[in-house]
Amino acid sequence: MTTDRILHLADEGNAVTAVLDFVYDWPNMWPSLWLGTQDTVYMVLWATIFSVLVGLPLGVLLVTTDRGGLTPAPAVRAVLSAIVNIGRSLPFIVLMVAVLSLTRFLVGTTLGPTAAIVPLSIGAIPFFARLVETSLREVDRGVIEAAYAVGTRKLTIVGKVLLPEALPGLIAGLVMTVVTLISYSAMAGAIGGGGLGDLAIREGYQRFNDHYLWATVILLVVIVQIAQSLGDLLVRRLSRR
Repeated sequence: MTTDRILHLADEGNAVTAVLDFVYDWPNMWPSLWLGTQDTVYMVLWATIFSVLVGLPLGVLLVTTDRGGLTPAPAVRAVLSAIVNIGRSLPFIVLMVAVLSLTRFLVGTTLGPTAAIVPLSIGAIPFFARLVETSLREVDRGVIEAAYAVGTRKLTIVGKVLLPEALPGLIAGLVMTVVTLISYSAMAGAIGGGGLGDLAIREGYQRFNDHYLWATVILLVVIVQIAQSLGDLLVRRLSRR
């Protein structure tokens, strides 16, 4: 047997041993992993809610105040667009540090999942607003003009024509926002935000425990796949209506 063959078999044996060690260690890691998963879902859920509550009307305003919109106001649109652009241009790790004072003011601390919701929401709002704007611009203008021609009020057009017509695109944008928030929540662990990212840094990186690194990556991938699959299913059903 050649030396290369012996080394190859040794590498395979080491890989199998590493996988088995990881499987055997899973029950010991699971309590921490489960808590980290709960914290991640908690952060992403609330950040998504705030992103929709603020980002949706912001996206609507970006469209309706544009030239040719329902209520043209170029100056207002320019200010809103600039705010959104600034929010989107900041790397999330920089944003987290920049809003530490605001986070402490709002929730009384800069540590933990609740504190992480603040930068997560601020980072996701402009992202979702642009996705809303893109979806609304894809709505057939003929439908809007027809509703306007029969005397429908502008607010009614937005609520009963514009948003329903753009619903599949809005859901797709929401799913993209959720996936982005999951990645942001992992980065929030760098400043003690909790969740799987914090677990990966504390237990995996700082204590050189590869098993925690593998486990957090697996769980994050699973969460993303679940969110993406549910979102794609909902978009397909809405598109068939």
